[in-house]
Amino acid sequence: MSEARIIRVAGAIAEARPLGDVALYELVEVGERKLLGEVIRLEGEVATIQVFEETTGLALNEPVRPTGGSLMTELGPGLLGSILDGVGRPLQAIADRSGDFIAPGMALPPLDPDARWTFSPTVSSGAEIAEGDVIGTVEERPGLVHQILLPLGTQGRVARIEGGAYTIKEPIGALEDGTPLRLSHRWAIRKRRPMVRRLAGDRPFITGQRVFDFLFPVAEGGSVAVPGGFGTGKTVIEQSLAKFAKADVIVYIGCGERGNEMAEVLHDFGRLTDPETGRPIMDRTVLIVNTSNMPVAARDASVYLGMTVAEYYRDMGYHVAVLADSLSRWAEALREIAARLQEMPGEEGYPTYLANRMSRLYERAGRVETLGSPSRTGAVTFISAVSPPGGDFAEPVTQGSLRVAGALWALDAGLAHQRQFPAVDWDTSYSLYVEATSAWFSAEGSSDWSELRSQTMRLLQRDRELREIAGLVGVDALADDDRLVLEGARIAREFLIGQNAFHEHDAFSAVAKTHSLAKLLWDFMNRGGSILSDEAGFEKLDLATVRLAFGAVKNAAPSDLDAMVSHATDAIANMGTP
Repeated sequence: MSEARIIRVAGAIAEARPLGDVALYELVEVGERKLLGEVIRLEGEVATIQVFEETTGLALNEPVRPTGGSLMTELGPGLLGSILDGVGRPLQAIADRSGDFIAPGMALPPLDPDARWTFSPTVSSGAEIAEGDVIGTVEERPGLVHQILLPLGTQGRVARIEGGAYTIKEPIGALEDGTPLRLSHRWAIRKRRPMVRRLAGDRPFITGQRVFDFLFPVAEGGSVAVPGGFGTGKTVIEQSLAKFAKADVIVYIGCGERGNEMAEVLHDFGRLTDPETGRPIMDRTVLIVNTSNMPVAARDASVYLGMTVAEYYRDMGYHVAVLADSLSRWAEALREIAARLQEMPGEEGYPTYLANRMSRLYERAGRVETLGSPSRTGAVTFISAVSPPGGDFAEPVTQGSLRVAGALWALDAGLAHQRQFPAVDWDTSYSLYVEATSAWFSAEGSSDWSELRSQTMRLLQRDRELREIAGLVGVDALADDDRLVLEGARIAREFLIGQNAFHEHDAFSAVAKTHSLAKLLWDFMNRGGSILSDEAGFEKLDLATVRLAFGAVKNAAPSDLDAMVSHATDAIANMGTP
């Protein structure tokens, strides 16, 4: 067969023929510069290719060469702390070779081929091993053990295996059939990694954000959609979760975001330390950077790359949090590619298969029993920001997320303008994981956790009703009991569910602090109701002292929390004393 040639170029899409013998999603080298591309449609001998790089300057009749494989990434020691582009190329290595811009056709593996890792085997010669088994360990970062897994589809008896310092390409041993064993292996990013079975999500994913942990919790292995219009704080929330959430590994996907936002992420993450370990945050983080000025095809691939990396660490028995910012940019990439392919558009121009693609992406989250021996339990929790135009939650991406996500953290522009952070609309938001996680919170937080949550939700709902009435007749015209409700809800908004993302001790809230603030809120409500029942006027309540006490608890360091709670308890007990 003659060499395939380009016959059409339209943006990120190119067509070439004859390519009748290639497979769907096979990787190809496009043009004289060997641009990275992927076959996404086959019609006879004509193949339609989405190109992951800038196609400016690509000419007709340039050659197209199949590679024989799909878009894959290399999985092994060295992923943590790395900064990759949408198709898995390390940006620092690219910058060292080509400067500020990625040279066309530059293909670099995500792992440093020259780095040496100290390998300690956990199996010995003569052992029978199967796919997914742990054959040894590498300390990838201080305190985090990277388990070397036997690649899927491989099994047999170990002929030899030796500890020592190896690169990812050097054999660490071999099976009796001659199959070499190495520290890394390759995996197709669009293919989910298999597991033995899915497990129930009965443990919460602790975010450190009180409004989420207390009112709208998510289970380990759960999925969350975070829709919000411009300026509602989606990116700040995602970054706060990446910095402080209780996960072993964080995979942060900057999917189509502005360059300055990703520059801020790179700047901040390089300087932050994990409050528990004292180590840099980057020691447990993989950053996938795909800004809005990069090719849309790479934007499409970036979310699958992030999920593949997450599933790899999940298979080691770790809890991985995948933070995608934002899924709307990914959907817009699908829309642009579909338009170039001249496909029949669906609602608002998105392709008709958008909901199907989204559901398959969300379904890669979960808490699972992994393949291999010893038995391990791992989880991937998926939290995706959604950017609906004009804050319209009826648009297709938000609605597609709601059909499959287990929780909704809806952000409200009005609350954001009132400087409420996180600006979560408690009337619209929900969580399907409340009941599943209630037993854990009752055991680790307090037995009254669920009751406090229910009371607080009712308080916030009643507050919204009373504020509408107060807007018509004025606060002073309300009954004292109603004024107490308004004050209690104000304390709840400012001190319980509101946080300061820039405060050292308030950016993250432990379960104990969250419970203390909730308990103090209802101590205040009960004490206030008791005082008013004794026919004392609302004006008699010493609210200023109480609010100062709540603020002290909110901003208290862990070592000072008990003392601040005791002080607040005394202030509440004495707030009606003349």
